[in-house]
Formats: sequence, C-alpha cells, structure tokens
Amino acid sequence: MYFHIHLVVIFFCSQIVPTTIAKSYSSHSITERLHNVALKHSAGLASDLRVALGGVLLTRRQQPTNSGLQNRAVYCVSQQSSKNNGGAQVPLSGGGNGTTTTIRPSGTSGSGGTATSTTGGSTPSSTSSWTLAEAHQGSSFFDGWDFFTGSDPTHGDAIFINQSTANSLNLAQINGQGNAVMAVETTPQVAGTRQSVRITTQSQFNGGLFIMDAVHMPTGCATWPAFWTNGPNWPTNGEIDIIEGVNNYTNNQATIHTNPGCSLASSSSSALAITGTVVGGTDCSAADSGNQGCGMRSPANNSFGTGFNDIGGGVYAMQWDDSGIAVFFFPRGSVPSDINAGSPDPSGWGTPMARWPAASCNPFQFFKQHSVIFDITLCGDWAGSVWSSSGIPGQEQSCAQLTGFSTCDAFAQANGASFSEAYWEVSSVKIYQQSS
Repeated sequence: MYFHIHLVVIFFCSQIVPTTIAKSYSSHSITERLHNVALKHSAGLASDLRVALGGVLLTRRQQPTNSGLQNRAVYCVSQQSSKNNGGAQVPLSGGGNGTTTTIRPSGTSGSGGTATSTTGGSTPSSTSSWTLAEAHQGSSFFDGWDFFTGSDPTHGDAIFINQSTANSLNLAQINGQGNAVMAVETTPQVAGTRQSVRITTQSQFNGGLFIMDAVHMPTGCATWPAFWTNGPNWPTNGEIDIIEGVNNYTNNQATIHTNPGCSLASSSSSALAITGTVVGGTDCSAADSGNQGCGMRSPANNSFGTGFNDIGGGVYAMQWDDSGIAVFFFPRGSVPSDINAGSPDPSGWGTPMARWPAASCNPFQFFKQHSVIFDITLCGDWAGSVWSSSGIPGQEQSCAQLTGFSTCDAFAQANGASFSEAYWEVSSVKIYQQSS
C-alpha cells in the first residue's frame, strides 16, 4: 500500500532545452567519502557517470523516451525534436511522440499555443516576478515526460521500463489522492534486476524556478532515489542535483557538477548564506574534483527518506536565475503561502538549504538546456558501495548489519517486500519563468 505524504518541488524557468546527467557525493570523513561522492556522467553510448570520492567510479542514469504531451500548463512554442532526453549518451527505447516543448527566455515574446492548465493555483500576484510555464499534476501528471528504458547506467539492480509496462504493473500510476506514484517492483524474489521507473521532461530549460510537492519519497536499505536537472554533453552544460541520498539517509544532499571554472568562494555556511553544510570541495568542476562537484547537506533530518515521509513530505524549490542557483526545502506545514497560491516569491523564503552564488559560478555559462528527472534505482555504485558503512545521518547502523546480508545485490534480489516504501508520491511539479 502506498502512503500518501505530500512533497512539493518548484522549478522557475527562463527557457527550455534537452539534457543528461551526473551526480556526486562527498564528505569530510572516509565514511562520508564513500557515501557522498556519487556522480553521474552521461557520455558516449551509455551513461551518466558518478564518481565516489576515494576512487569508486559511480555511473548514473540515462534518459527516457516519450510519454506524450497533453494537459500541461505551458506558455511556450512546440516543435518537433529528435532529442533523447539526456544528451547523446544512451540509446533509449519505448514509445513516444518525439515532441519537444521550448519555453522562451524571460523577456521574450512570440506566438504559440497555450496548453490547458492542470494547476489549481491562483494567478500570480503583482508581487511575484515569476509566471507559470509548465505544470504536472493530477490525472495528466505523466504527460510531457519520457520513460527511460533499459539497464541502470549506475550499475544498479534496476531495469527501467516503458510507460505501458509501468502502468500495467502499477509502478507508474495516479492514485486515489490524485498524486503520481513511481515505484519499484516488489516481487518476493528475482534472479537479477527489479523493474523500476525513470522519467525525464520532454521540455528543457535555461534558468527558472522549479517547485516540486511530494508526499513520499523512496527509502530503505538498497534504495537510491534522485530528483535533479541535467544538460546535454555532461558536464559541459552542468547538472543540478536537488534531492538525492541512499539507503536509510534522512538528510538530503544537493550538488552541482560543471565544466572547469565554476567554484564556491568559501566552504563556510555563513559566508555562503546557507543552512546546509558543504560536504565536498569548493571546486565544482567534474574534471578537477574527481567528478564530485560541490555538494551541500541539509541540517534537517526530515529532508530525506523516512524523516521526510513521517511529516507528510513537503516542498522542494530550485531557483536558477542571475543570482546563481539555490535549493530550498519546506516541510509540510511550513510551505510559504505564496507557493500554495501559485505566485511564488523566493525573496521572502529566507535562507536556502544550498546555494551556489553567481559571483564565482555563472549560472548561464555553466548550466544550459536542462531537463527534469525522477528515478529510483537499487544498490549500484553508491547505495551498494556504502552497504557496510554507517555514520551518515539516518544510517547509525549499516545496512549489512540491519539486514544480515553481506551484499546489497543479494538483499535486493531476495527481499521484494522490503521495497514497499521504495516509491515516489508526487502531488505536483511546477516550472516558472521570470516575468519580463
């Protein structure tokens, strides 16, 4: 049975375009290095890479195929495109109509049809400088997403399936509460991989405000969920990891990965004006940081995993504009009223969890043409590599100790019932662009 917990993630966009991905994690201790230096890299034929600090190579996920573009709230011009939703890294299979939606940058104009809005929010007030460009919620949530199919590029025990298969197995569905559910197969025993879901927006963005409201996220030993944005030709066009963690972690980590030239001016939380803690280095270049990028961990133990689910979820917002990139988290019950009203105003939200200022990392030089991605994999280069480790918030005991299995793979294959909590339940994803 799925639990219904609400989480919100908001995206504010200036423009839309195609993408791929990479991720990384790092931290101060050896254990944290194992846990926090995972990263994805999409290159060549197959994958987004992840490299764990300490020399563990972590490859991440690839992009999906089309699911159709219907009742989205989009102020945009539609056009046909051969984009593969993640760069030229991996061949994807699955059905789809190949439609790409492009949202114009802030301050531009042009003709083009407006899709029917699926949002129930009010018209943005005069105090908000952001205009709704695209919304996914309710019965049409999956319109405008591609379902990636094939093996997990991060070597996980998941096989990503197309939309029709996911629907037939109830691994992708709209539940009775009107929320989108994406889940992992719970067959008691499997010989190898478990079926799972990975989706990517057909639209791409150059800047914006991205807001996601979720009621539940995947958690438990062997799980590795993520929600992020990524540009093509990783790391040339950058990656922004909004939500990510593994196993029983309870504190979210947000990370960016870029080409050389992007950095943090300081590792001090006060100097960066963030509530989180820098857990990687200050050089965000994938090439110069061993692919770990610049990661920041939330101080809140309800920002990821069971901690998040126990409070009914909440809202994540990623702001990408001239000031830089910032990630905000609002627990259920503390979501700003302007978000709920559909007129978001980040200037009144307080201190973000994570922030990468424009002064040392130009947000429009290092980040371009991003798509939005959800997925759930099992074990793989990160969750599997830290199977026997502990010490990260939420992981006081290792999964090896907790489960009695010496390897993540063996556990994942033999214990389908353990993945009853391995699902996303998302109320909405809304993407805004700055008004002219």
